[in-house]
Amino acid sequence: MSKKPVVIYGASGYTGRLIAEYLREYEIPFIAAGRSREKIEEAMAKVPGIETADYEIATVNHTVDELAELLHGSQVFCNTVGPFIKFGETAVEAALKAGVHYIDTTGEQPFVAAAKEKYDEQFKQAGLALVPSTAYMYATKEIAAQIVLEQEGIDSIEAALLASGVPTYASTQSIFGMFINDNLYLENDELKPWPKAKGYEITVPGHAISQLAHPWGGGSLPIWFKDDPRVKSVRQLTAFTNRPMFESILQLQAHYEAEIKQLPMDEQIAALSKIGDDMQPGMPPRENMLQHRCIDFAVGRGTSGSRTCVIRSGPGYLQTGAIQAAAAHKLLNGGPDNVGFCSPGQAFGYRYLLGALKNFFPVDVEVY
Repeated sequence: MSKKPVVIYGASGYTGRLIAEYLREYEIPFIAAGRSREKIEEAMAKVPGIETADYEIATVNHTVDELAELLHGSQVFCNTVGPFIKFGETAVEAALKAGVHYIDTTGEQPFVAAAKEKYDEQFKQAGLALVPSTAYMYATKEIAAQIVLEQEGIDSIEAALLASGVPTYASTQSIFGMFINDNLYLENDELKPWPKAKGYEITVPGHAISQLAHPWGGGSLPIWFKDDPRVKSVRQLTAFTNRPMFESILQLQAHYEAEIKQLPMDEQIAALSKIGDDMQPGMPPRENMLQHRCIDFAVGRGTSGSRTCVIRSGPGYLQTGAIQAAAAHKLLNGGPDNVGFCSPGQAFGYRYLLGALKNFFPVDVEVY
């Protein structure tokens, strides 16, 4: 039986390590869980100040029963194990069975949509929060969108980000998994697919040169806002300062459409996994505060006006660690604002999350 309030699943990975770092900042005891004790020990040894953290290590197999047993007695499940379309549902079922709140780091749109459809009512009835995408690329962008929606009459959102950095191994696996599925945006209350293998030039506030952006799986915002009566349309795009990387992703997506899509599904998955392995075979170096900066912005429009919110902040993966820890802190101290399937802003309060980011990073918010 767990005596720690939080369980980090996938603690041997880069993101799991960062969640542990920020749980330590909040002085929240946790269990670092995964399949390999050796790898978890190695990851935890790299957490700054880990000698002052209250934690223990647990190994567990990826089954509903074993995960639920591990979670029994805890209150929050931080899941980082992906690809989520393959492994996520088992973790969600385990959280529900154990009676704990579930948060994760994924932006895999098919998984997020399926979690909403299948588990929303069950988590509501249990009084639990189900909050996918409690992470950078999604939560920070949602904060900008929610601030835009504070102005009456806004009903359409275009949200984007520009980040510096290198995707982790888990992120690259998700990137290529998204080729298999349609990437959806919301238009007039209807989810529609983006064109395949197509990039978009976007103007990023503060940058003189346009940036190459991609739907990046479609994102979570169209799913979160689909049932929001204020919002009719949402488009979400992602850009990295590494333009050649984005150009190669577009080329690989075109290659998938032409050469791989016709293969049996197991062969497709194997081919895409190999591409992801080749792009990012190991753990990236820790982000640098002076190099890995992010800009998230949302442009809102309505019949009678418009509003823009720009959030300039620090490294994205570090933000994910802080957002996860802040979410856990909120759940342990007062509980969620809403239960069932929620966005981070709905579950924890977007102003609360913005304040948490400001506690750890230089954050500038511009609204006009």
